[in-house]
Amino acid sequence: MEKFVTFTGVSTPLDRSNVDTDAIIPKQFLKSIKRTGFGPYLFDEWRYLDHGEPDMDCTNRPRNEEFVLNDPRYQGSSVLLARDNFGCGSSREHAPWALEDYGFKVIIAPSFADIFFNNCFKNGILPIKLDEAVVDRLFSKAMGEEALEITVDLEAQQLRMADSETITFDVDEFRKHCLLEGLDDIGLTLQHSEEIKAFEAKRRESAPWVFND
Repeated sequence: MEKFVTFTGVSTPLDRSNVDTDAIIPKQFLKSIKRTGFGPYLFDEWRYLDHGEPDMDCTNRPRNEEFVLNDPRYQGSSVLLARDNFGCGSSREHAPWALEDYGFKVIIAPSFADIFFNNCFKNGILPIKLDEAVVDRLFSKAMGEEALEITVDLEAQQLRMADSETITFDVDEFRKHCLLEGLDDIGLTLQHSEEIKAFEAKRRESAPWVFND
């Protein structure tokens, strides 16, 4: 997992509540467990006018021009603004995979489904909970003639706008550490690789019949 660094990115306002994981990445795309290649199918049923299938070339698919991801203002976006209960529904980890593969590094919403919220941290995405009134204000800015750019500073736990507005957000200290250091569950385990090797060596000596080599 890549380390989370301070960046400035365009914000996409997805003005829908209760967006579930099947809307984020529909069920027909769940066959792969590679973690990559899901970005073109993010919000597939809203984003395109035809029915998407795995390994489909999305280059020339008919697009729903009214869907926010197809708005030229928000191309290359890395911050997603969402409404209440984002990521509800099934616990599929493909949902954060698709968001990350598309390019989203941060999701801002008043509330998230618990499992989705936890899966975001495990896949290098920072989910930020803010008061609904604050999110409303960000939506108003993002839906103007020009896209809203936000500087995300995880170390300082701040969002900074070009108009000098600064918003402070909360994040669990351990999860913050993992994002800043680029540590997923495997990375955390590998921090103890020497202890693991020592345990395996001792185990091999005390119970050699367990090992087949």
